[in-house]
Amino acid sequence: MKKLIFIVLLQLAAFSALAHVGGHGTPTKTWKLAHDTLEANFIKQEGDQVYLSDKENNILTFNINEFSKADQQFIEEKAQWILRANTASHPHEFDYGYLLMAFGAVLLFFPVFKWGKRYKKGHLAYGALGLVLMVIGCKNASGKEKSATANLKVPANDVSFMESVFGAFDKVTTRYDDRYFYVESDGIPEHEMMTGISNWQQQVPIDQDYSGNNAWAIPLQPELAETPLSTKTNFMKGAIAIAANGLPIFNPLNNRGEDANAIGELDQWGGHCGRADDYHYHLPPTHLQEQVGEGKPIAYALDGFPVYGETDEELDESLGRFNEEGSYEYHAVEEYPYLIASMRGKVQLNPRTKAPENEIMPQAKTKGVRPDLRPLKGAKITGFKTLAPHSYELTYTLGSEEHTINYGWNEEGEYTFEFVHPDGTSTTSTYQRKKQDR
Repeated sequence: MKKLIFIVLLQLAAFSALAHVGGHGTPTKTWKLAHDTLEANFIKQEGDQVYLSDKENNILTFNINEFSKADQQFIEEKAQWILRANTASHPHEFDYGYLLMAFGAVLLFFPVFKWGKRYKKGHLAYGALGLVLMVIGCKNASGKEKSATANLKVPANDVSFMESVFGAFDKVTTRYDDRYFYVESDGIPEHEMMTGISNWQQQVPIDQDYSGNNAWAIPLQPELAETPLSTKTNFMKGAIAIAANGLPIFNPLNNRGEDANAIGELDQWGGHCGRADDYHYHLPPTHLQEQVGEGKPIAYALDGFPVYGETDEELDESLGRFNEEGSYEYHAVEEYPYLIASMRGKVQLNPRTKAPENEIMPQAKTKGVRPDLRPLKGAKITGFKTLAPHSYELTYTLGSEEHTINYGWNEEGEYTFEFVHPDGTSTTSTYQRKKQDR
């Protein structure tokens, strides 16, 4: 009897482990379109849009009215079946996953009650088998099937469209090769900066050389990731996207894992400066929408997918959705995580970094000109003015007193910082940027 039970349990384990091999994919079907026929797999239907996958795993999008009446009926029935399947319980996951865990628990604790009796080796074998069954059952009970779209090809980015997005800003230049679309800028936006920050580390915005080999690089051919990496536990170093005005967008969480917006580190435009006095955003720059134009992205993620403003469309767990062209796009939301909850596309990681500070490559580098400072507790930035090209005035309050920093730089790479104290006295510091850093 014991041998019989042992064999049955092993068979259950094997069946459960293999139950999802190959998935539940829809077989290839011949579709009759208005003026053509097509061999493809059905993926999903969203409203009037139908998504198919051809033999090369390219995503194809059609309006449902383009199909024959018979195919339209098939699509409706298939969509309803998928809906029911996704909202109902999954017998394989429950029956075999949790059943195996239950049997495994019984076998695992069997030696505890029988240890004092004979057949200790047999009891240990039951315990070991129980542990194995619990592991297999747990994987089947809690594991989700990989996304059906993970291996699908998405269209390449349209270079002319990207040029129109970044071309809305005079200070941004672009170029491209066969792999990347490059974005060059000086790191200084055309809007005001810094006002409203109440948790300040005493940095101020200076120019950065995001050009040449240090330009921002956006993949021309995005690829869907099999397992998207969450921004809650990744990418707390470096940029995750590039705004349309050529400014980097960092993770909404700072490098300590805190919501930078919630703790007062950001200005009214969702940005602040890093330790190299480099200005960057931590929130989606939705204020750029008016300049880029309605219906255009405000940024591109470093996985190659565009980032749009807010939408009424339903978004997935990454804060994105598939669009009518069969590609993927992120959208901004008002609350944390604000944008890109997880990186839906494949990214290359800097091997010298580890989560949560794993950095996406390629990544443009920043160059500071002075030692980085530390937080000035109680300070609040109340004003920021452009006095002349490359010349700025920042005002902040500390307690009831007002302080001013007048700073700027010249063509020779000389940076001057004048600190005006509440009593009218001032101190000045000057720094020289190395030629190789310019």
